[in-house]
Amino acid sequence: MSTLISLHGLRKRHGERTLFEIDTLSIDSATAYVLTGVNGAGKSTLLRTLAGLERCDACTVQFDGRHMPLHPYPPALRRAIVFVHQHPIMFSTSVAHNIAYGLLARGDSRRSVAPAVEEAMAWAGVAHLRDTDPARLSGGEKQRVALARARVLQPRLLLLDEPTANLDGPAREQVMALIPTMLDAGSSVVMACHDRDLIGLPGIHRLKLRDGRLEYR
Repeated sequence: MSTLISLHGLRKRHGERTLFEIDTLSIDSATAYVLTGVNGAGKSTLLRTLAGLERCDACTVQFDGRHMPLHPYPPALRRAIVFVHQHPIMFSTSVAHNIAYGLLARGDSRRSVAPAVEEAMAWAGVAHLRDTDPARLSGGEKQRVALARARVLQPRLLLLDEPTANLDGPAREQVMALIPTMLDAGSSVVMACHDRDLIGLPGIHRLKLRDGRLEYR
């Protein structure tokens, strides 16, 4: 298994408190990880740092064999890494437009975007909702739309923050069923979660934040 990204000297402080200090975080290609730890351990902050949404105090990165700093956030990582929030933000337009947004923002033509959006909606089981205002969606539907919006960007690394939190049984199962297909498409996935069913999925590697350090399990 080849290494997709390796980060060294990853440190984050909140005032005088060191939230985490990680010597090395290495993520393999097309591999799934769960990131666990007690509430407040820094799981969401770590994912946001990897996505360039929060600045770390010191870090170097090796991505696809190239060395680079994590700040300012490199364009190569911005294109390769996608973060999905626990409570996805949706535009008050339509499901189809929300899924298309990232591709259109990259400058892709509407002609090329349309079939990609159709395929993503079918994959996520939300094609029947294409013209729906996202404000009318259930929690599970919003999460699947968010995953479809991420998938069309063909991320090398997908970061999911509590993807099944607050979902009922059927909605959890629908979201969980999509995760292995992301790996099949070549993406690596890191999920911050407490969900025992996600943690117990076959082939999942476990990372744990404990007292500011990262443990591999």
